[in-house]
Amino acid sequence: MQTNGYLNQPDSSNNKLSLLLKIGLPALAMLIIGGVSAWAYSCPCERTPGIYLSGERVEQPVTDWSFANQVELCQIQTRSGIISHAINLNCMAGSNGELFLSCAQCDGKRWSTAALLNPEGYVRLDGLVYPVNFAKLEDESELENAWHSRALKLATLRGTTTGEIAERPAHWWSFRVSSRT
Repeated sequence: MQTNGYLNQPDSSNNKLSLLLKIGLPALAMLIIGGVSAWAYSCPCERTPGIYLSGERVEQPVTDWSFANQVELCQIQTRSGIISHAINLNCMAGSNGELFLSCAQCDGKRWSTAALLNPEGYVRLDGLVYPVNFAKLEDESELENAWHSRALKLATLRGTTTGEIAERPAHWWSFRVSSRT
């Protein structure tokens, strides 16, 4: 037994350190794990990405995504490597019920790179999670359709009319989203 040199009493600083190691470190580890788990399953939040889209899974294929225009943002989950990546993203349904995702200056963003490498992912709309495939649009007419669908959705959500639709920037990408069964 270690003593502090006075009356052979145990060194209290060693006891405190031992107690800290036995109780404090495991408690801190549990707090960190709990916080990371809560973040991973509750985000994407605003601009903060998440890892996993929780919610009721819908396995039936969707052929008409028009209901997506009533939702301000989609939440998508892509996979690259071991960890998934979930974010909020602009989505819009076209006049034929097709679903598009879009982003400006998309080249090199984590989600778009993952969607190009592995087209399987998920979309969450109003708490429901749909297994989907992502396909980058290359055809000019399809890109214009997605761009006009975006303008119509934004105008509807804002309670305005589209007026003259600006020209689509060259750095703007769009992906077609289709149900995966």
